[in-house]
Amino acid sequence: MKKSIVVSIQPTKFSALAFKEDFEKSIKKVADLGFDGAELAVRNPKDLKVEDVIKIIKENDLEVPAIGTGQAYGEEGLCFSDPDEVIRKMAVERIKDQIVFASHFDAQVIIGLIRGIIVESVNKTEAEEWTIDCLRKCTEFAKEYDIGLTLEPVNRYESNFINTLNEGIEFIKRVGASNLGILADTFHMNIEEVSIYDSIIQANKKVIETLKKIDYQGYISAEILPLPDPDSCARLTAKTLDKLNIN
Repeated sequence: MKKSIVVSIQPTKFSALAFKEDFEKSIKKVADLGFDGAELAVRNPKDLKVEDVIKIIKENDLEVPAIGTGQAYGEEGLCFSDPDEVIRKMAVERIKDQIVFASHFDAQVIIGLIRGIIVESVNKTEAEEWTIDCLRKCTEFAKEYDIGLTLEPVNRYESNFINTLNEGIEFIKRVGASNLGILADTFHMNIEEVSIYDSIIQANKKVIETLKKIDYQGYISAEILPLPDPDSCARLTAKTLDKLNIN
């Protein structure tokens, strides 16, 4: 397996990031620490000079396994479950922009917080149908670029639907897109799952393979609080992943 860490290209108020300031310096640190890739958190690709991002990644001999999209929800309120159709359309267009950006790196696009929450005034089934419709539009667009999307179950304190791996898998079945998989985030799993191990085993058709048990060769990516400081936590993360003997 390969190891990766999340890096925000743009400054953000999202706290669980080791690196979210100077992108070029952050990427160099990631490479120097021995990571194989950098998962890029991006609010809006249209605000970027994509050629510069590609150049920085290549110069540091890194891969980009995935693109994080949650900042569009956290900082702009764009989401698939919003009662306002205009907001939903804007969220879909933003994910389409993320898909085009991801195609430069053959990276997956993560659908986590951007699905939003179901507000009290809205019928749950209706909100889920809005989300499914948005996901279908995004997955269909992604097929043009041969890009996969991954649905990330998020704990109940951040979203009130699709909280467990099993719920995520059932939702994926309802969407019915061959290029939509599932992302297992251990932070959320620790809150929602009775057994993290059993949940991954049960979900193995969508998780690709169950890590070392079934010879998983993809990425393990760390999205972490920058404590006690960004450099120290990134260094500790690299050492911890190396101890797991995942390479």
